Amino acid sequence: MTTLVDASTPSAVLDRVSLVLDAFDGPGRLTLAQVVRRTGLPRSSAHRMLERLVHLRWLRRQGRDYELGMRLVELGSLAVHQDRMHRAALPFLHELHRVTGHVVHLAILDGPDVVYLEKIGGRMAAAIPTRVGGRYPAHCTGVGKAILGFAGEAQLAALDGDLLSRKTKYSISTGAQLRTELAKVREQGIAYEREESLPGFGCVAAPIGNIGEAVAAVSICGPVSQMKLDHRLAAPVRMTALGIWRNIEGGPVRVQPTLQQQPRPILGGPSAHRARPAAAPTDLQYA
Repeated sequence: MTTLVDASTPSAVLDRVSLVLDAFDGPGRLTLAQVVRRTGLPRSSAHRMLERLVHLRWLRRQGRDYELGMRLVELGSLAVHQDRMHRAALPFLHELHRVTGHVVHLAILDGPDVVYLEKIGGRMAAAIPTRVGGRYPAHCTGVGKAILGFAGEAQLAALDGDLLSRKTKYSISTGAQLRTELAKVREQGIAYEREESLPGFGCVAAPIGNIGEAVAAVSICGPVSQMKLDHRLAAPVRMTALGIWRNIEGGPVRVQPTLQQQPRPILGGPSAHRARPAAAPTDLQYA
């Protein structure tokens, strides 16, 4: 005998709330009509739900427009900062940005996309349209390729189609091209991205995890005109990934990364001295 679930039951209500909130996955505000189109909900139901979410501070209303509210921002921030990966990585991410001068990302894989857990970048950060909690096609990013290079066959099968979405003319567009690229990532232990997600910008990324595995990735990104996409930038990114993983395995955050030498920007960084390029750091120490 089949049991029918009434639309007013808790599970059905939560499904609708999730549907409404998912409609705001992107920048800008939405009108009631836009929410109705994106969710397929009846107009009256969508309006009641929107107004209730405004009352709960999950959404905010400006005239006839709705946007994500401060309560969701608060909860999202708590979720990120309670995450063990984020807590273990944060001091290393700040150190990597300080040393290189480039924008630093920490990301994990979720389906075919990467989700950014942290972004540190100073003035240059505004030029790269990523955000904490934001998604991007994994095959178009350095962090995505760093993780996919050590992913299981089941995860890669979903990206084996004839055509993959492209963000720029340099983006990988087929499953065959992606597998060739990922073979290089496995061989080198590092992933490079050259204007594949954003014109004029490149990334160097390293996987975080045990040898042959990846649970996350860290990267540095900046203008390709200011970055040498080779071992000089790969070394500090690798050391950062290693430090993060050791910190996770060691439990609560208890170490602070420090350079063996006086801090100087890495060759090619935006703050590098024009007269005399600075040398890359050779290692990281753990207190």
